[in-house]
Amino acid sequence: MFTKNLYRKKEKKYGVLSNALFMLREAKTSVPSVIWLAVLDGLIAVAVSVIELYVAPSILEKLEMHSTLSGLLYTILFFTVGITAASAIQAYVKQNLLYGRIEVRSNILNKIRYKMSTSSYPLRDKQDFVNLLAKANDTLNDNSGAGEAIWNTFTELLQNTLGFAVWLYLLKSVDVVVILVTVVTTVLGYLVNYYVNEWNYQHRKEDEEICKRVLYILDRAEDRYLAKDIRIFGMREWLCGLHDKYRKLYHDFCGRRERRYFVADLTNLVLGILRNGIAYVYFLYMVLGGRIGAAEFLLYFTAVSGFTAWVNGIMNSVSTLHRQGLELQSVREFLDYKEIFCMEGGQPLCQKPGTDYTIELRDVSFQYAGSESEPAKEIFSHLNLTIYPGEKLAVVGLNGAGKTTLVKLICGFYDPDEGEVLLNGVDIRKYNRRDYYRLISGVFQDFSVIASTVAVNVAQDAAAIDMERVRDCVEKAGLERKIEMLPQKYETLLDRDVHIKAVELSGGELQRLMIARLLYKDSPIVVLDEPTAALDPIAENDIYQKYNELTKGKSAVFISHRLASTRFCDRILLIENGRIVEEGTHEELLGNGKRYRELFEMQSRYYQQN
Repeated sequence: MFTKNLYRKKEKKYGVLSNALFMLREAKTSVPSVIWLAVLDGLIAVAVSVIELYVAPSILEKLEMHSTLSGLLYTILFFTVGITAASAIQAYVKQNLLYGRIEVRSNILNKIRYKMSTSSYPLRDKQDFVNLLAKANDTLNDNSGAGEAIWNTFTELLQNTLGFAVWLYLLKSVDVVVILVTVVTTVLGYLVNYYVNEWNYQHRKEDEEICKRVLYILDRAEDRYLAKDIRIFGMREWLCGLHDKYRKLYHDFCGRRERRYFVADLTNLVLGILRNGIAYVYFLYMVLGGRIGAAEFLLYFTAVSGFTAWVNGIMNSVSTLHRQGLELQSVREFLDYKEIFCMEGGQPLCQKPGTDYTIELRDVSFQYAGSESEPAKEIFSHLNLTIYPGEKLAVVGLNGAGKTTLVKLICGFYDPDEGEVLLNGVDIRKYNRRDYYRLISGVFQDFSVIASTVAVNVAQDAAAIDMERVRDCVEKAGLERKIEMLPQKYETLLDRDVHIKAVELSGGELQRLMIARLLYKDSPIVVLDEPTAALDPIAENDIYQKYNELTKGKSAVFISHRLASTRFCDRILLIENGRIVEEGTHEELLGNGKRYRELFEMQSRYYQQN
């Protein structure tokens, strides 16, 4: 028995360290140089800081010792060459690190896209799965997300830790009170900044929600498909009013945020004056007491400021790493989301030429998962149906009768809550589901047109296209004349939203393109789920006759709300409220004088009147 328990996901938590190790493993697998370049970047940054720390004190020491001009120039040249060389190496390392971390992020993003495109259909209905996908994409879609920025954090954490150790060694002879004051004021400043940053992080949803609405309004105002409605129905003032409303909300939000930033900056200014003032007085006292010279005064005073930066940097890096770890958690949860179908590990199902396939729905019950606002509703209860090899089966009924759900069960997009969907007597849940999909060709209400060439749209493949087969399928679909008239013929681009010079095919032409796609796949089972709903009855009848001619020898399921369009089928099922209420040929059902005839006559009168 297969039940909804299959849809439950086992909770799995990922800690910050675990997520950091995940990124290191991904880099080691795809671009190992990223790890070593990040380490090298941190080491060079510390080296540059040490060199810069000693520049001014060393020059001042030479002047105190009345060194010769050549000695002074050699000192300046030494530091200049050292800083220039280290900075050049660091720039080279950063540039190569940039390319590598982009590649690591892209590889993880490709895993997410592969997961999304290969996951079982029911997962698309699960809100937690959809939410995880959105969060994972937000984390990885740009350079500022955790998927790439974490490498900066790794480098900064290493750099700040090493810098802290080096500066602590340099200040070992300084009074511990100065070090304590430096650490305490730095920690206090960090806590203030942490509060502000945490407030900003906690209110990021409010920020994102307002921005999302503003961008949505701008996008709708610029959408060429809505341009007619905006002009005809006078929607411009309404859209402008909404835009002004949310812009004011965003202005108020920014005001609340900036007031907190102002308080934090003022606090940091006071703490900085206190820290530097105490250090300045202490080191000046040591100079006046003859314990250190001017060069050492400059070195120690600069070191105190640097020491503050290292302490603050360590805490910021740890905090940033924690936040990025939380963002990466959604990526890992999505990639590890439990699959509910046997996509890879099931029994292989090899398609053999000449094999007959029988599909049977045995005692099938099914309902979609409910929500807080809408309880679950049963679609089918103990439904039985057999589709025989080579049979043309039509399924008709009013909207909401369950026709599309039946197609999804036949195609294996959903599994029944109770009962079985059988292929030649074997439950399809035992098969590799991808192999089962290869047996079926389908054209649905919301069929897809790829933003590519006509040939790619027919073959559904950009790498290995059999052009002779493409031409043959287009010819059989009745679209050859249209394609041959186009300047680029089969290399003509489709989808004007992506390609400026793309061609837009009419509804009937798109239907014929779908026929060509269906023929190219050449599957033994064909499913058509109201693909002609947007066409007029005459055009629809013409398309269905084309399907009828080209699906000879194949099992075919036709879904339609127009009863007359499927009269050529071997068997017609009338579905109401998730049940098969009538079954037979078109003539038999008309002769019965029941519900089918009533609906047929209603549609006939409508078209006669028009």
